[in-house]
Amino acid sequence: MEFQVGKHDPARSGLPEVDAATVDHFFGGADEAGAVAVLLSAGDPNRFPEAIDVAVVLPELITAFEGRLRGAIIARSDESALGQRFGVRVQPTLIFVAKGETLGLIAKIQDWSVYVDRITKLIDRPRGQGAAVAVTIVPQHRAQGAGL
Repeated sequence: MEFQVGKHDPARSGLPEVDAATVDHFFGGADEAGAVAVLLSAGDPNRFPEAIDVAVVLPELITAFEGRLRGAIIARSDESALGQRFGVRVQPTLIFVAKGETLGLIAKIQDWSVYVDRITKLIDRPRGQGAAVAVTIVPQHRAQGAGL
């Protein structure tokens, strides 16, 4: 089953679909534009209904960050391979990449303020200072009692 989100499907949101063969070209275009690439690894929306919400929020985030982000949806057929490449452990996940460096990951649907804060920190941090730190955000209501 292909990733479908009804009237908010990736094709209609204006976001391109990338796969293992095209993702590096997409990254190059984002780098040339001075933007951070953000990929959505959505997973099966039947198993992960939040994927639909994240697919709707992603274009809004791109607009809010006024040209600092370039987004794409990972093709379902290559989610496993690209997920391994970027360290995705949970779906849906947004993957942030700039100049060949994975800046971080944001898993699941989040409050708008969490996205803005996390993305600002990811895209404004100095680059080239060693290994990238993957950031996985767990919703607060799910973290209660987990010591997070």
